[in-house]
Amino acid sequence: MNQNYREIHKQYIFWLDTLGFSKSIIRRYDSKIAEFFNWLPTQNNNHITGLQQKHITTFFKYQETRKNKKYAGTLSTIYLNDYFTAIDKLLSFLHQIGTKNIPSPTNYRIAIDKDQRIKKIVPFTIEEIKLLQATIKDTYPNLSYKKRELKHYQLQLIFTLYYGCGLRLSEGYNLTSKDINFSKRTIFVQQGKNYKDRIVPINNSIYNALQDYIYNFRNLIKCNHNRLFTQTPSTLLKDLHHLHNQCNNEEIQEKHIHVHILRHSIATHLLQNGMTIENIARFLGHNSLASTQIYTHILNR
Repeated sequence: MNQNYREIHKQYIFWLDTLGFSKSIIRRYDSKIAEFFNWLPTQNNNHITGLQQKHITTFFKYQETRKNKKYAGTLSTIYLNDYFTAIDKLLSFLHQIGTKNIPSPTNYRIAIDKDQRIKKIVPFTIEEIKLLQATIKDTYPNLSYKKRELKHYQLQLIFTLYYGCGLRLSEGYNLTSKDINFSKRTIFVQQGKNYKDRIVPINNSIYNALQDYIYNFRNLIKCNHNRLFTQTPSTLLKDLHHLHNQCNNEEIQEKHIHVHILRHSIATHLLQNGMTIENIARFLGHNSLASTQIYTHILNR
């Protein structure tokens, strides 16, 4: 990225932070705009004042047709819309700081096919969740005890928070020990989606798992932060995929694994066990019941 784009990029991120965007959204837009700024010089555009509508249109088409680096096929609709939103925000920012001859925000988004989205959600069964958790102890046998213990505790915490508490990636990753109220058996989730705080109850097994993690492991680890997780999100996801690959079960291998699939799984299991849609919506932090109703469709399927 050249100096001009680097400076605009820096100011853009500061602008998002000033407006109160959540850290997770800022990270997402940060990476999308960095990719855009690295792509522009390939189109013989080395300065922001040369940005034209044709550059944005070409970049959008490129993203819509390029291959997904992780999975077969192209990028998902949700991922593509992140690009479009991030660039619209960039254009709004450029207009606010008085940059001349900049295109207006496009407001271009791809409509999400609800039925197609539901078809792609394949949660794990309760038995599969138990099997994945049981496999944790067999991962990374070649690492030293200290490194292996770190991996195992972090994997266990992933299941405790993202499955047991139904948290989103950023919600779980930003938790600290101060957010756990053991006397009331609750977790305080700050700045969830749409900047909403919420309180999540914890059952006995989650209570015991968190106590073991915090007092027998996390409090003994020195870090330059106070988050429960000591490793980066990318490392956690990599370890989760490693666990998935190590699990010798055909049904599990056929499914994609991600922390959000764990969240989908607990919601489906709660519905199976008789919890009302209204209570599941509160548990997950949904704004409307429409978002929660997808689990009824998944269960019926």
